[in-house]
Amino acid sequence: MPRILGVDIPGEKRVEISLRYIYGIGPVNAREILARANIDPSLRAKSLNESQLSQIVNAIQEGKYVVEGDLRREIGINLKRLQAIKSYRGQRHLRGLPVRGQRTQTNSRTRKGPRKTVGVQRNPNAKAGTT
Repeated sequence: MPRILGVDIPGEKRVEISLRYIYGIGPVNAREILARANIDPSLRAKSLNESQLSQIVNAIQEGKYVVEGDLRREIGINLKRLQAIKSYRGQRHLRGLPVRGQRTQTNSRTRKGPRKTVGVQRNPNAKAGTT
């Protein structure tokens, strides 16, 4: 398994696909990085040598791509800022509800989690139907 920027990328897949395992690199960025590094996208990741791996790392760093820890930190800071200024989006993030205007009455199970059934609690001291 080759290792790029602290991430193990799958060796059996094509380089174009396996670069996507790095957080912050998608299909378009992967193609741009490989074009900048002059590497054939159809090569398997396990067949890359050390010089090719260093070319990929240099292409990522020279291209000013924000990836992995820096990107995660930046996103976290943005969320904390929204929550600190008490914006609507920040409050929705804080409560774990959908942020972008989706309905919540029937859907949004991904954000809300599994249903929590609310039942009626009976008073054990109540009289059982006698007058």
